[in-house]
Amino acid sequence: MIKLFFATLSFISRIPVPERCMRGLDVADYARGIVTFPLVGLLLGAISGVVLLVLQPWCGVPLAALFTVLALALLTGGFHLDGLADTCDGVFSARRRERMLEIMRDSRLGTHGGLALVFVVVAKILLISELQLRGVPMVAALAAACAVGRGSCVLLMFGHRYAREEGLGNLFIGEISARDTGVTLVISALLALALLGMKGIIAWLATLLAVFLLGQRLKRTLGGQTGDTLGAAIEIGELIFLLALL
Repeated sequence: MIKLFFATLSFISRIPVPERCMRGLDVADYARGIVTFPLVGLLLGAISGVVLLVLQPWCGVPLAALFTVLALALLTGGFHLDGLADTCDGVFSARRRERMLEIMRDSRLGTHGGLALVFVVVAKILLISELQLRGVPMVAALAAACAVGRGSCVLLMFGHRYAREEGLGNLFIGEISARDTGVTLVISALLALALLGMKGIIAWLATLLAVFLLGQRLKRTLGGQTGDTLGAAIEIGELIFLLALL
């Protein structure tokens, strides 16, 4: 489990991981690492929450919230934000499925992707600011949001097919067992409960519902999921979780 955690941490974040911590793992093992997604999210969210607490006395809540969102983006290398932008560029292009997938593979940023990035980043800053002003424990809230956001994306993996012939998302999509799906969701629920009590569970349920509906919509539109749609689900999941805490 420890090796799987470090492998997942290396895969979906920019936190340096010593090679010896992942020695002996092959590509097929990454699918089993899905159960550690919430734990990686917990770490990333906690780090960003500490950034908020450290900076708030110096620059105030709004700017601290801005740097918190920036810190989270830097910790992930903008990996999930890139997926969100590519997904929106493709899905909102109103083209045929094949053309949508081509647009999503294009590295250039389109209008819909740009708007999605602006909306999600600004929304996160506003939500973090508001929650902080309401006295919500933000290290716990951000840790739970990132844990549940990453845990909920398993709903776009289990029972779905990969929309392309090859790609990074193919490590997970359609390769996750029902057992690992259940374990991942339970871990994210327990973390939300431990950190935020019943408000965390309510936010967890809202996030799961939103991500499930998103997955079904993308399945009908694209014929399956991609690595980009997984990133989009994580970003939207984090946003919905924070919104549900209001």
